Amino acid sequence: MPRTVTAGLDGSAESRAAVEWAAREAVLRGLPLRLVQVWEPLPDPMAQAPLLGAEAQQDWIERAPDESAEGLRLRHPGLEVITERRTGDPVDVLCEAAGTCELLALGSRGLGGLHGFIVGSVGLAVSGHADCPVVLVRAGEQAADEHGPDPTGIPSAATPFRPVVLGLDISAPDAALLEFALGAAALRGAPLRVVYAWTPQPAPSYNSPGYAYEAEAPPVVEEALEPRNAFMLGRALEPWRESFPDVDVAEAAVEGSAGSVLVDASRDACLVVVGRRVRTARLGAHLGHVAHAVLHHSPAPVAVVPHA
Repeated sequence: MPRTVTAGLDGSAESRAAVEWAAREAVLRGLPLRLVQVWEPLPDPMAQAPLLGAEAQQDWIERAPDESAEGLRLRHPGLEVITERRTGDPVDVLCEAAGTCELLALGSRGLGGLHGFIVGSVGLAVSGHADCPVVLVRAGEQAADEHGPDPTGIPSAATPFRPVVLGLDISAPDAALLEFALGAAALRGAPLRVVYAWTPQPAPSYNSPGYAYEAEAPPVVEEALEPRNAFMLGRALEPWRESFPDVDVAEAAVEGSAGSVLVDASRDACLVVVGRRVRTARLGAHLGHVAHAVLHHSPAPVAVVPHA
């Protein structure tokens, strides 16, 4: 099967936003778009009982992928759109689909205000298990939201893209994470803003157990941490600047909680990229607290990239 950009389709507003985002991404990447609709069969007792509106629901299941594909081809001439109807557990089916695609786009529902967003159990589970990057897209997300306003202050898809934001751990700057973020910025002709968030460690007390004043070096003062972290971040990015010379890379070592710092940076981003370490355990969504915070509060689409 050829590599594709894939989107999960379930008829919800957030799903439609994810499909539209995936179509734009497929055009940028020059890849086909695959729409995967998953139908989860009902348990036997419920399947045997007559359900109100069952015929209408079945009609939608049969029509939705083809109708969505037709609309996407009209809005994006030349885009190849492939449709699939699958039966089974949505998490299992979507994780299987992720094994043969460049990335997978799913929807998440907005709550508005300070409450953030709802990332459903399917989105969290797939983000935690998929072999490819998973992009969570908010309901209502539009092409113009990825771009800066025009000279009159009106959102426009004709203006340059907003920055791509990458959250990076300088203690282990993973190549897959950096390559994805830089590639996304290059495709968009957008700048990449790399953010490392740090919190100062409390200085040991002279009375704390195990502290020997004469045997140990004085604790690093907070003022020394900021330039040190900025230097380490710049050094980690140096070879990647050479590999992607056309991408304007700016870095910021910011004091604060990583989740909060990235959510703040996401407000002017077209895409936020966070990492997820690949683990061998089967149960649970293996997302760290930083990825959770960004998924639930970033107004921009969020890409969760698996890495070693």
